[in-house]
Amino acid sequence: METLILTQKEVKTLLTMEDALKAVEHAFEMHGFNAVQMPAKIYLEFEKGDLRAMPAYLDGKAGVKWVNSHPENSKVGLPTVMALLIYNDPETGFPLAVMDATHITNMRTGAAGGIASKYLAKPNSKVLGFVGCGTQAYTQLVAHKELFDIKKVKCFDISKEKSSRFVEFCEEEGIHAEFMEIEEVCNCDILITTTPSRKPIVKKEWIVEGTHINAIGADAPGKQELDSEIIKDARVFVDDRVQAFHSGEVNVPLSKGIIKPEDIVGTLGEVITGRIKGRQGDEITVFDSTGLAIQDIATASIVFQRATEKKIGTKISFF
Repeated sequence: METLILTQKEVKTLLTMEDALKAVEHAFEMHGFNAVQMPAKIYLEFEKGDLRAMPAYLDGKAGVKWVNSHPENSKVGLPTVMALLIYNDPETGFPLAVMDATHITNMRTGAAGGIASKYLAKPNSKVLGFVGCGTQAYTQLVAHKELFDIKKVKCFDISKEKSSRFVEFCEEEGIHAEFMEIEEVCNCDILITTTPSRKPIVKKEWIVEGTHINAIGADAPGKQELDSEIIKDARVFVDDRVQAFHSGEVNVPLSKGIIKPEDIVGTLGEVITGRIKGRQGDEITVFDSTGLAIQDIATASIVFQRATEKKIGTKISFF
């Protein structure tokens, strides 16, 4: 048997945001039904970043993603996040494919934010606020554009260059966008934070009632983008309790005793399956996204199927 090798360029031709949204929503649903296997991420931590192993199984599909996060990589001309995914046959363990998962990670994370907003934000949300205008902001925008009638984007980044590029991208997508100070950006319908910050940068007094926040950036212990008082007072949902408590937006307020585990309403999967209620009125809602391996495998299965059908990729014999 041969293993299919798929490059990032090839993966990009095979995966659409519509695909990613469907795959991620289904993965959340299966998680809500407890119908998946997904051990918590395993971390190797270094001075300038970390490496993570993310195995998962759902719907008869299995694999593992090996991914890094090195915020200073731009200084050496490399992406902050790079990933490879091994896609296995559960019956034999044979590696059916080894594929770039950097694009898959970007797309499924954007899709996760979109699906969270679908279930937790006000349905008529029209204004997006972005704190952080790096790579992840782009797929978050594309995902939300698929699900909402977005009229305006407000954005802030400490890099004016990144902000300018993102504003141009929004305009190309047909959405009016402006660079603003962070306080004004937070006055929006859906706020999306995608920074590697290790201290709160979004203050409680800046958030208006009815806002939904997708907290995307905190994905390792000690990372935090939101004022703990926001988490304390909001209706908070996580993608996975174990991961979020260890390394999500809630990890710092939990470790400091500002909130307790029982203060978390539940998981997004439990909302999708109807086990718990999502938004109930004009309260502030927060989705704590740490990124789930089941999202990667569900999305990779589409990539593998498309590649097989279209005969894209290179086959090699490892064994």
